Amino acid sequence: MTDLASPPRPTTQPPEHVAAPAPRVARRALWLAVGATLALFLAAGISVSLGTLRLDPVAAVRAVFSPDDSQVATVVWAIRLPRIVVAMLVGAALAGVGVVMQAVFRNPLADPGVTGVSSGAAVGAVAGITAGLAGSLQWGVPIAAFTGALVVALLLQAVLHTNRGASTYTLILVGVSINAFAGALISILVANAHDDALARGAVFWLAGDLELRTWNHAAIAVIPIALGLGLLLTRTRALDALLLGDDVTSTSGYNVHRTRLVLLLIASLVTGAAVAVSGVISFVGLVVPHAVRLVIGAKHALLLPISIVGGALFLVLADTAARAASVTLVIQTGAVAALIGAPVFLALLLSRRHT
Repeated sequence: MTDLASPPRPTTQPPEHVAAPAPRVARRALWLAVGATLALFLAAGISVSLGTLRLDPVAAVRAVFSPDDSQVATVVWAIRLPRIVVAMLVGAALAGVGVVMQAVFRNPLADPGVTGVSSGAAVGAVAGITAGLAGSLQWGVPIAAFTGALVVALLLQAVLHTNRGASTYTLILVGVSINAFAGALISILVANAHDDALARGAVFWLAGDLELRTWNHAAIAVIPIALGLGLLLTRTRALDALLLGDDVTSTSGYNVHRTRLVLLLIASLVTGAAVAVSGVISFVGLVVPHAVRLVIGAKHALLLPISIVGGALFLVLADTAARAASVTLVIQTGAVAALIGAPVFLALLLSRRHT
């Protein structure tokens, strides 16, 4: 078998839905990528001016490029920009991992939340928070979150490896069980926290929010997320092969078990880093890849990078809506993502079924 790091040219001709993109699809993907990137910068520019303290949009954007000692620049650089950067990182991470898991498990419902990987990361992070690692060790909670995500990912890989004839929907049922088990563990950890403040912090964090995120949170997340997504972007041909089944993957020259294992390890790293700084945020890894796939198809060389940009845009918009509503309501970013993502995902499923 050929090593994953140097994937060979596939010997099996892939079906039309993952074949080389036609010129029209390539042009559509280019326009979508450019539009999503411009929309991301526009959303970030609007986001810096919204919140409990409303800022003049022009002055806020000017403060981004020309920081000074004014109140506007202080609010933008100390409060707004770190939160926006963390939203971009987490949204990109969740959307990218969603694409990867949907290919690895050959299931359009697979994402870090549904398969239980996010819940595993949440157990690790809550254990770290209730143990006081958030205050005593900067990397303690991210490492604990990554460990929890890795344990669940390896469990899913073991199910795949030992039940080769099982339907991929079995993994979704396994994920449901893992989510329930993780919820019980989290309840035990929170109930037995030695400090009420730690318990409240863990409960608030579980809902998924970007409140009070600082440059330290961005620094914690940027390296594992950027490194992990970069590695995943080099594995798009392997993802195409996995989407077609184990037989096609093997005849294309890939070691199926090793390829899945490497991809799940990378996905766990990215998920752990995202969950560690944002809590559990759902539907990003489901809605964004589906929306992009409906426009440009399932070719991962196009799908993965555009989904990463789309995920960043989705979460920046969700966080902006949460901050805009914070004047009159207490609403978290994860709640906004679910309120938007659930009906959108349902609409995508119904439109796909109708088509």
